[in-house]
Amino acid sequence: MGEVDPAFIQDLEHRPKLSIIQAEGIPIIDLSPISNHTVSDPSSIENLVKQIGSACKEWGFFQVTNHGVPLTLRQNIEKASRLFFAQNLEEKRKVSRDESSPNGYYDTEHTKNIRDWKEVFDFQAKDPTFIPVTFDEHDDRVTHWTNHSPQYPPNFRDIIEEYVQEVEKLSFKLLEIIALSLGLEAKRFEEFFIKDQTSFIRLNHYPPCPSPHLALGVGRHKDIGALTILAQDDVGGFEVKRKADQEWIRVKPTPGAYIINVGDLIQVWSNDLYESVEHRAMVNFEKERFSIPFFLFPAHYTEVKPLEELTNDQNPAKYRPYNWGKFFVRRKGSNFKKLNVENIQIYHYKIA
Repeated sequence: MGEVDPAFIQDLEHRPKLSIIQAEGIPIIDLSPISNHTVSDPSSIENLVKQIGSACKEWGFFQVTNHGVPLTLRQNIEKASRLFFAQNLEEKRKVSRDESSPNGYYDTEHTKNIRDWKEVFDFQAKDPTFIPVTFDEHDDRVTHWTNHSPQYPPNFRDIIEEYVQEVEKLSFKLLEIIALSLGLEAKRFEEFFIKDQTSFIRLNHYPPCPSPHLALGVGRHKDIGALTILAQDDVGGFEVKRKADQEWIRVKPTPGAYIINVGDLIQVWSNDLYESVEHRAMVNFEKERFSIPFFLFPAHYTEVKPLEELTNDQNPAKYRPYNWGKFFVRRKGSNFKKLNVENIQIYHYKIA
């Protein structure tokens, strides 16, 4: 990617600090009680519910170990990702995404209207994925997005699909624990995902950057979905804004673990009991970096609003309802080009 084009340069107040704050006390949660095939005793499940509830409330994210995703599947997709991105640009662009089908390869994504120092490959969890044609609330037309099948590396599509199946299982287990931690039925969120979910996986490659103090791999943002399951490599560079003091802190890679982000949907459904956390990805002067997030998204026709069980006269709904598909399509459009206005956010639906 060469020298830093002005399109990549962050505004002064959002540029990365060269001094890194390594996080202390980030919750690392052992999921053995729900990953083992043996029946766990109720007290260990109860303890897990408390741990995850506390992490969601205090941090907005946490790491998980003993999560049940086979290590071989993760190694396979990490290897395939490296092989795919090592190809020349001409080969990668054969599976480019565009505005009619935003899956596949892309290297000019914007976050907060600043270009990210990265290249990506996106792949829908469900093929086809049904989605509104436009974000116009009066337009009922629905289209579908399909996945590219790159020729190289061999079996790329199969490798991705096998991995997606396992992280999807993990995300549903975590949703159940989060529901219990909110005092809800374990399967409370299932209705939004059981059919026609719009989830997708992304392979990220962050090449070495000549000016890592000016650019970011991904600028500061919050995730718009329910949960994000992130695999990062051993180079590291994932940073979150600590709620306690608003400092950016580096999340040190834990071998084999996943980083779990609470997304905007959980914030709205929980009526702000849990908040999504702002995060970003740093780049490195010497080393390339890879990461693989899985974004758990509901069906396009989902009406998003605070759950009735979590609202009452003393604690009324803090958000107006919005249609997930329309919201998603509007957000996705801004990834393709720099806009002159701020992107749509959940706070635009906040009841004053």
